[in-house]
Amino acid sequence: MSSLAYSKILLKYSGEAVAGNQEQGIDPQILRFMSNEIKSIVNLNVSVGLVIGGGNLFRGEQLNQDGIDRVAGDHMGMLATMMNGIALRDSLERNGIKTRVMSAIPMPGVVEHFDRRIAMQLLDAGFVVIFTAGTGNPFFTTDTAACLRAIEINADVMLKATKVDGVFSEDPNINPKATFYNSLSFEEAISKNLKVMDTTALTLARDNGMKIKVFNFKKENALLDIVKGETIGTLLENG
Repeated sequence: MSSLAYSKILLKYSGEAVAGNQEQGIDPQILRFMSNEIKSIVNLNVSVGLVIGGGNLFRGEQLNQDGIDRVAGDHMGMLATMMNGIALRDSLERNGIKTRVMSAIPMPGVVEHFDRRIAMQLLDAGFVVIFTAGTGNPFFTTDTAACLRAIEINADVMLKATKVDGVFSEDPNINPKATFYNSLSFEEAISKNLKVMDTTALTLARDNGMKIKVFNFKKENALLDIVKGETIGTLLENG
């Protein structure tokens, strides 16, 4: 433990990541890959909290553009994160990892209601704790929820999993010559409007001194490399 760079993390996966190469749905192979990556650091006694999005099933903002009430759409999106959380819990448990799913919206008999004290106790006991339903409020992204949960559980770092190698000046899939940033201050990320996550999430992390590491989750052993202190991805922190 003493040789690790991080002993407690909050890992954020997007819903789109769970879909794999499909635009929608849940890819069991991706879930297996994620659970194997998580197991590699749980085996080192790293405490893992996890937030997962729901964009592979529903996106409240997009539904709103199609005429559905924004609050109703966001509530549907929160339920989608529960579905993803349950799917990931199943994959983790089949991989021998003790896991609990907590929700900001009460759903007795399906998932547990979020309680910070219980979450901390579970993390200390070696459970992976999946936090679903965002913050429980509309108009807040799961990135903001991830920052909030990272702060609440006293994580060493929040890890934002993406499909690219970190933060770039532009989308590298569109512009291969986009500049890659090894590190950034929160102020730089906000002022450059880099779209790494929404301003509310960045501001919350900045004001509470929560470091954020953005990395490519598709690279095998990425989580293991990060907790061991390897140079990977982009680190955002206060300047």
